[in-house]
Amino acid sequence: MSAVSFEHVSKVFAPRTLGWRGLLRAPSGPGFQALDDVSLSIEHGEFFALLGPNGAGKTTLISVLAGLCLATQGRATVCGHDVVTDYQAARRSLGVVPQELVYDPFFTVRETLRIQSGYFGFRHNDDWIDEILANLGLTDKADENMRALSGGMKRRVLVAQALVHRPPVIVLDEPTAGVDVDLRRSLWEFISRLNTQGHTIILTTHYLEEAEMLCHRTAMLKGGRIVALDTTKNLIARGGGNLEQAFVQIMNAQPSKFSEAQA
Repeated sequence: MSAVSFEHVSKVFAPRTLGWRGLLRAPSGPGFQALDDVSLSIEHGEFFALLGPNGAGKTTLISVLAGLCLATQGRATVCGHDVVTDYQAARRSLGVVPQELVYDPFFTVRETLRIQSGYFGFRHNDDWIDEILANLGLTDKADENMRALSGGMKRRVLVAQALVHRPPVIVLDEPTAGVDVDLRRSLWEFISRLNTQGHTIILTTHYLEEAEMLCHRTAMLKGGRIVALDTTKNLIARGGGNLEQAFVQIMNAQPSKFSEAQA
């Protein structure tokens, strides 16, 4: 049983309607295909990179896994739990750090994490909350209101929220975008330690040096399709130097060569 599995997952977003009259008419087009027959398995304990340009389908794939949108076809599982038919167990097994800064402005940092714990049935979780706060440099901000935090500090809280229920699978959707060097270093030290303890980590990032340094395997998406899937070391060797060179080479390859990139 894999930690995460996608089986022939496709997602087509319906065409945008123009005002209320559009609701009464048939769709004017086929819609936008964000994912096209994606099949992928990620094993327990992997540190896995999901890379691609903007609009490649990375966030849509994560949204399907997290239950934020339904796949048009196909199936996704987390630790063997179907994200649709067994969604409660799937959600408990997954922690997601989103791209966007989403927070409740009415609570302190500690209250936010206690509430997040409660969503998953965890009470008296302060020892683990204290450890997360310490590892993310948030101890001195624990009793501050979320509105008072800088953007970088709010992003640290998002990471803490994803970890507070101790999920076996952690998805980091561009977690270091717009954060300082200290957080980036402390975050990767903490996440790497969780990985060595058995947690599965899925990372999307535009900082390819992070993926090169941390990830065991890498998948590359383009136009909603997987165009490369291999160990990070093999992709680097194929690209002739580093992961960035491999990424540029694969993204610029002709569609007929996509299958070669996955070989």
